[in-house]
Amino acid sequence: MKINKVVVIGSGTMGSGIAAQLCNANIPVTLLDLTTEISEKARDRILKSRPPLLIDKSKINNINVGNINDNFNEVGEADWIVEAVVERIDIKHNIYEKIFKERKKGSIVSSNTSSIPIKVLSEKLSEEEKKDFCITHFFNPVRYMDLLEIVKNENNDLDQINSLKNFCEKDLGKGALICNDTPGFLGNRIGVYAMQVAMTEAFKMKLTIEEADAVFLEGQWEYQKQVFLDFMI
Repeated sequence: MKINKVVVIGSGTMGSGIAAQLCNANIPVTLLDLTTEISEKARDRILKSRPPLLIDKSKINNINVGNINDNFNEVGEADWIVEAVVERIDIKHNIYEKIFKERKKGSIVSSNTSSIPIKVLSEKLSEEEKKDFCITHFFNPVRYMDLLEIVKNENNDLDQINSLKNFCEKDLGKGALICNDTPGFLGNRIGVYAMQVAMTEAFKMKLTIEEADAVFLEGQWEYQKQVFLDFMI
């Protein structure tokens, strides 16, 4: 599988960040939302973002914009369609129905959800459609956060999933991990556990809020990084 063109549906914080990172990798991307005006405003936010989401701001017009009514035909030309809409299952299901009617055979469809199980997201898809559906959970801000969780289901074509992983690593510069459909996937499961441990220890040590905050911010990333390394090994 070769990814030459991507459509991102949903131009909020995460959709915009994903579109910007694809632009950084010189991958043609179209950003769609309810109206073209919304998508245009999102592109303007990308241009003005601080810290900058674009490596080269002169490439901003490489992000095409449109709306899901007039420009949905763009989906039919994409090798990868990323759904990054609001975290409402009914809205996502409606979007998937439209995507799978329009997309070309073999194209990947993924959701950027941070917590909704893939089993729930794909429950209305056919067995054939499930082969090409997965979760690609980017972290915010997309350009600067290394981790990308690719959550697979039992129906997936593993060669295609591995191909997507390689693309995200080599072209998008992500540290991609393939995960099973477990609660919180990997990052949030570890993150919530780390916060619970930190709060328990803070109470035991009778730390002030400021002290606990300083200690946790210093230690949480090193802890999580080590857990991720252990997981990959």
